Amino acid sequence: MSTADPGMDPREAAAYVQTWADAFSQALAEIAGSAVPCSILPESAQPPTAAEGELWIIAASSGALRGEMRLRLAPAVTVRLAQLLMSEPPSEVEVTSEHHEAALELCRQVAGLAATAQKAKWGETQLHLEASSAAPSWPASSGAWLCIGQDTATRIQIQISAALAASLRVEPTAADQPGIEPAPVATAKPAASPQRHDEKVNFDLLMDVELGVTLRFGSRHLLLREVLDLTSGSVIDLDRMVQEPVDLLLDGRVLARGEIVVMGGNYGLRVTEVAPTS
Repeated sequence: MSTADPGMDPREAAAYVQTWADAFSQALAEIAGSAVPCSILPESAQPPTAAEGELWIIAASSGALRGEMRLRLAPAVTVRLAQLLMSEPPSEVEVTSEHHEAALELCRQVAGLAATAQKAKWGETQLHLEASSAAPSWPASSGAWLCIGQDTATRIQIQISAALAASLRVEPTAADQPGIEPAPVATAKPAASPQRHDEKVNFDLLMDVELGVTLRFGSRHLLLREVLDLTSGSVIDLDRMVQEPVDLLLDGRVLARGEIVVMGGNYGLRVTEVAPTS
């Protein structure tokens, strides 16, 4: 498991990715009717070259865990997963939109199993999966390869965001550490006071985590033919007026809104509205 954030605990990220490997193995075994081993390998320092037809699946976590994870599937892997789901024999064919939809459906089944496994360690978590033809703008905090079957060529690149990596941190209690007795609770003090103190200490441990934020000026849905017709000088009309505020995004979610300013030759954002945290 490679980590880009030196402040994070790679064991927590590795444990999280392992829940996905186990879930893939379980889901594929139910489909194939026999065991399908899935293993985790460290992510290589050099990312693979982008391939036409590759599929990105974004898994957004909410509940006990908050943040995003992305799965990068090469065209051949997308086709193989689709064939497994549809009980088709393996064959070399061109990847199609039907293959993308089938691979996404399989990953959604896997996500349900992964969320169940994550509950024991991190609490109740909901996972929402969406497919994309391109990688999201947020930088990855850590990554690994998920290898399906005995052949390591059938593998999926996994990367998690800094926000998700931060929420994976679980601070051990005295009861979790051998040889350490939990401190007695004084009956004269309300139980809420030490709980608030513990929460503040745990929260302070996350303050040095670096998060990547993005400005969004607007968006627009394009037909495939419109994307293919793009050339230098093409103009895309966005869905936002000039006087409307722009969005500040964290892991694809709106964190704040404001107006664009120029500071020392660089763009900046003057925040006018902060989104609710709940």
